[in-house]
Amino acid sequence: MENFDRRSFVKAGSLSLFGYLGWGDVLRLRADTALPKPASDSAREMSVIHFWLAGGISQIDSFDPKPEADSKYRSPFKSISTSVPGIHICEHLPELAKRMERMVIIRSMTHKIASHPDAMTFMMTGQQPLATIQMPSIQAIAAKELRSGNELPASVSIPGASGSWDRAGFLGPRFDPFSAGNPNQENYKVRDLDLPMGVDWARMDHRRNLLKLVDEKFRRMDKVGIAENMESYYQTAIDLMRSEKAKKTFKIDEETDAVRERYGRTSTGQGALLARRLVESGVRFVTVSRGLGAWDHHGNIFPQLANDYLGELDHAVSALLDDLKDRSMLGTTLVIITGEFGRTPEINAFQGRDHWPNVFSMVVAGGGITGGRVLGESDKNGMFVKDNPVQVPDLLATIYKKLGIDYEKEYVSNIGRPVKIGANGAPIPFLLS
Repeated sequence: MENFDRRSFVKAGSLSLFGYLGWGDVLRLRADTALPKPASDSAREMSVIHFWLAGGISQIDSFDPKPEADSKYRSPFKSISTSVPGIHICEHLPELAKRMERMVIIRSMTHKIASHPDAMTFMMTGQQPLATIQMPSIQAIAAKELRSGNELPASVSIPGASGSWDRAGFLGPRFDPFSAGNPNQENYKVRDLDLPMGVDWARMDHRRNLLKLVDEKFRRMDKVGIAENMESYYQTAIDLMRSEKAKKTFKIDEETDAVRERYGRTSTGQGALLARRLVESGVRFVTVSRGLGAWDHHGNIFPQLANDYLGELDHAVSALLDDLKDRSMLGTTLVIITGEFGRTPEINAFQGRDHWPNVFSMVVAGGGITGGRVLGESDKNGMFVKDNPVQVPDLLATIYKKLGIDYEKEYVSNIGRPVKIGANGAPIPFLLS
C-alpha cells in the first residue's frame, strides 16, 4: 500500500463494486447531481428537452422552404400553410404545421464552423474549440448549477453522449449527462439499476464499506480529485439502485400502447416520451438524439427525409407538445430542435446537401415563449442571413437565463483560464416572453 504509482492508482479505480460494475459502467451511472422532487405545476422549475439533430438538418427542406428559389437550390418538397397565417413549412411536417402557434422558428442562426466536431462543440458550449481546453457542455453546466439531493440526475442524454461536445470537459466527468440508452429497443431497461444475481443489500453494504477503507488510502495520495469523482459515481449508482421512484421513471413500458404509438415507435419518438417522463420527475435537461451524424445527408437526401427522418421528428415533437400542454408543463419546459449547422442550398452531384453554417434554422417552443412567430430571415435562396442574425453565444445565454443560471458566471478551466459560461453572449429579448 505504500508503493502505488499513478497507474496503479487509476487502475484501482476500475475495481468492481458489485463484481461487474466497472469504471465504464459507473461513468454511465454518473453524477452527484440530482433534482428536487417534482413541484406542483404552478411551482415547477424550468426544464429543457433538446432534440439534437446531429449531422445538421436541411433548413430548406424543413423549416425554411424556398419555393421561389433557383431550381438548383429548390427543394422538391411542397411548402404548406401552418396554423399561423403567413408561416409555411415543409409538407412532411404536417403535425408541427398544425401546432405552429406554440412554436418559434429561428431562420437566421449563423456561425462560421463547417466541421462536425468543432461545430457541435460550438453549439453545445458557445465557445470556440481550443486544443488546450475541453469546454463543458450546456447539459453539464445544468447538472452542476441545478443539482440537489434527489436520486435522479439533473441531466440525461438519450441514448447517450456522443462525444466530448456533450460532456463536462474541465468540470470533470461527474457532471457528464447520464446515458439512458435507446428506449425504442425491445424490453428496454437502463443498465445496472438492479443488484446482480446473488448479491443482496447486506452484502453490497459490506463491499461498500471495504471499498471505503481502500479509498481512504488513495484519497491521501490524490492531488487531482480522482477519488472524489469515483466516490460520487458509486454513490449515484447506489442511490439510483435504491430508489424505486428513479427506476420507475425509466419504465417507459408503463405507458399505454396508444401513447407510445402517438409518439411513434422510433428512437426519436420513444426518446421524446422518455424525456417527458424524466422532466415530469424533475430532470432539468434532457437531450434526445437519433445518433451521431444521423442527419448528415450528403447523398440521396430527399427520399431519406421524406420516408423516414422528417416523419419521425414530426410525430415525436408534435406528440410531446400536446402531452406537455395537457399536463400543464409546456410553460415550464423549453423544447429546442437544432443541429450543429444547416445544409448547402445547392444540391450536390449525389443528390444531397453538404455542410452549411452560414445560415440555418432551429425551433423553440414552450418555456413561456410566445409562439406563432418567426425570428430572422434568410435570403431568397437560403444561402445567407438577410436580417436579424442569431449568434450561438446569445442562444445559450438565453437558455441559461430561462433555466435560472447566471450566464455571466465564470469558471476556472484546467489551465487556470477564466471562462464565462455564456461565452459573452446576451439573452435574446425576442425569446424571453
